[in-house]
Amino acid sequence: MLGLDLVLRAAFILEGMNGLPPASELMTIGVFAKRTRLSLKALRLYDAMGLLPPVFVNPENGYRYYAQTQLEQAKLIGLLRQLEMPLEHIQDVLVLAPHDAVQAIACYWHGVEADVQAKRKLVRFLKSHLEDTGGIMFTVQLRDVAEQKVLSIEKRMYAPELPAFIEDSMTRLYAHIAASGLQPEGAPFVIYHGEVNVDSEGPVEVCVAFTGNLEPKDDIRVRFEAAHKEAYTRISKAQVAFPEILSAYDAVGCYIKEKGKQMGAPREVYFAEWDKLADDEPACDIAFPYTD
Repeated sequence: MLGLDLVLRAAFILEGMNGLPPASELMTIGVFAKRTRLSLKALRLYDAMGLLPPVFVNPENGYRYYAQTQLEQAKLIGLLRQLEMPLEHIQDVLVLAPHDAVQAIACYWHGVEADVQAKRKLVRFLKSHLEDTGGIMFTVQLRDVAEQKVLSIEKRMYAPELPAFIEDSMTRLYAHIAASGLQPEGAPFVIYHGEVNVDSEGPVEVCVAFTGNLEPKDDIRVRFEAAHKEAYTRISKAQVAFPEILSAYDAVGCYIKEKGKQMGAPREVYFAEWDKLADDEPACDIAFPYTD
């Protein structure tokens, strides 16, 4: 291999000690990039992340050298990137046995397809919304909500974290109430104090009303939810899914605006046992507190 400096030649002499392959099997980063069809920028990034480090870096000039045996791994990384798999996920896949790696790739792709399906639904929603072609008709009703003492957990988060946060928070809140020997009262609800999407992070507050006295714990707090008037519409379990739920929010929000009232923070009131519901059964109220 021509052009190797004295430092690299010395490393080859010691290859039996440090595991370096023979000089004839090594490639400069430029040659390796051509063989793998990966850019120099990508190879430097993969090196920095530990995905595909060179087998030798000249300490004097920083030149990187790769081995023939790394070609297959480079090819795999390139293929996974064509699937738009994040580098962090690729890092996890590379350390798996072949069978486990196949399962991990299939699991990732299932998530991609689910995301695409959700985006298709969002496109249909946007088309209907922008063209004002209408859609599902929602019946908006009014009710008075009495003051409630609630146990709550509040956190800032983006949309992908929301389902897990709601489920985990409700589990913790009910457990804390039970451990105190008390009983929950009414339906749990989730208040959106700010917009939650891929760019905005809320905050979101999960609440469970109760009677009696108990102490806050860690991020669990006790507060009073003031009495208020509420406009709401009832939706099925299937309609809770994004983006279908947006139509329900729009319906209630438009109703309040048309009536000339001031809206408070929107909320989802989960009045039924979720796991026991069929998709077409009522599951949730989309509600806005309002003032005249």
